Amino acid sequence: MTDIAIEKAGHVAIVEIRRPENNYFDERLIREIAGAYEELDRDAAVRCAVLCSQGKNFCAGANFVEPSARGDLATGAAALYRTALRLFRTATPTVAALQGATIGGGLGLALTADFRVADANSRFSANFNRLGIHPGFGLTETLPALVGMQQATRLFFTGRRIAGEEALRMGLVDALAEVGDIRAAAMQLAEDIALSAPVAVTSTRQTLRCDLADRIAAAVEREAAQQAVHFAMRDFREGVQAATERRHPVFTGE
Repeated sequence: MTDIAIEKAGHVAIVEIRRPENNYFDERLIREIAGAYEELDRDAAVRCAVLCSQGKNFCAGANFVEPSARGDLATGAAALYRTALRLFRTATPTVAALQGATIGGGLGLALTADFRVADANSRFSANFNRLGIHPGFGLTETLPALVGMQQATRLFFTGRRIAGEEALRMGLVDALAEVGDIRAAAMQLAEDIALSAPVAVTSTRQTLRCDLADRIAAAVEREAAQQAVHFAMRDFREGVQAATERRHPVFTGE
C-alpha cells in the first residue's frame, strides 16, 4: 500500500489516506482502502475503523484538473465503481472523519462508511451534474437513503455546496465536532462502538445493510454506463473547464 496507512489504537483501526492536500481518488486508492478493510475484517481485535485523510480536504473527488487523470477516469469508471463495491461488502463498522472538502466521488467514498463526523467548516457537494456527468460511486442509491429523495435530487441537480451545519440538519453527517477536532470526535464514536459486543455489532450491521451491496452493484452499472456517454460530450469538457476557471458553465446539451 502506497497511498494509505493503517494504525491501531485498542480495538479501533485508523485507515488514513495519504494523498494531501486534496486526496483525489482513483481505482488504485479505492483498491488499497478495500484491501485494508478486508485485512481488518480478518483481525479479531479490530471492532471499528476510522477512515480519515491527511491534508486540507478529506477527498476533493476525482482529479479532473490533470488531462491524463481525467482520461483514466473516463475509460475506467466502471472498473473503479466495481472495485468500490468491495467497500460495501466488508464487515467492520466504519466512521469517516471529513475535514475540508468532500466532493463528488469523495462524497461517494464518505457514504460507504456507517457514520460521518464533520465540523462547521466542512464542505460537501455532489457536483456531477454541474460538471456535465451522471452521479457515480453508488450515490444514486446511498445519498437518497440518507437525506431523502427530494434533498438528494436537489443536491444532484444543482451541485450546490453545503457546510457542516446544514449537512448535519439534513442527515448527511451524524455529528459535528469542534473545528479542528474532527478526527478525535470520530475516534470517540468508534471507541463507543467498540465497547459493544463485536459479534452482535457485526451481525446487526449485516441485518441492517441486508442487500445494500447488491443494490449498489445495480446502481453503479447504470451510473457507469451513463457516465461513459457523458464523458464523451462537449458539456463535460465545458463543465471541467468552468470548474477550473471558477465560473458558471455554459452547457449546450452536446
